[in-house]
Amino acid sequence: MTELAASDLASIYPKPTPRVIAKARPEIDVHARKFIAMSPFCVLATSGTDGSVDASPRGGNPGFVNVAGPNQLLMPDRAGNNRIDSFKNIVEGSGFVQLIFFVPGIDETLRVGGKGKLSAEPDLLAAMEEFGKLPRAVLRVDVHEAYFHCGKALMRSKLWLKDTQVEREIFPSIGEIIHDQTSLGERETQAAVEARYKTQL
Repeated sequence: MTELAASDLASIYPKPTPRVIAKARPEIDVHARKFIAMSPFCVLATSGTDGSVDASPRGGNPGFVNVAGPNQLLMPDRAGNNRIDSFKNIVEGSGFVQLIFFVPGIDETLRVGGKGKLSAEPDLLAAMEEFGKLPRAVLRVDVHEAYFHCGKALMRSKLWLKDTQVEREIFPSIGEIIHDQTSLGERETQAAVEARYKTQL
């Protein structure tokens, strides 16, 4: 495969229109605020000191990420695999983060970029209780930029169409996959995994 250089890109892609450039806003406006309030899922991307990049799924009830102001988001951290790759990147690396928010049924997505900081202040944790549990930490994002992506990618993928959803049983459970990969832990069925998940939300 022949790799492209930066000089090649200009000959392949036209310049973005002024409207595309202008849509990147320096704060959370009324439309972004409403979208985040409807969003039950986002992807958090961070970068490490060695230049590595981590992308992590985050979810909760719609609006689980709180818009604390036009330039501040608060995201509670829920139980996961305890690798805390994202949080290590934030506290050890540059702290820069990117989030992409999804709303089921809407093809457009919202990207938010900024600087992340972590807190475990008791009052803040108490204010963000969900599923009957306190978060272990809260990520504060000081927002530098927010803009909406067009819906083409999700339209191409048909992500929200019921006809494209696969039957869960055609793919091994994560418990079976990890057991095959590592020979560690139990070879859990999908039903066992889902039952365990419900106790850990």
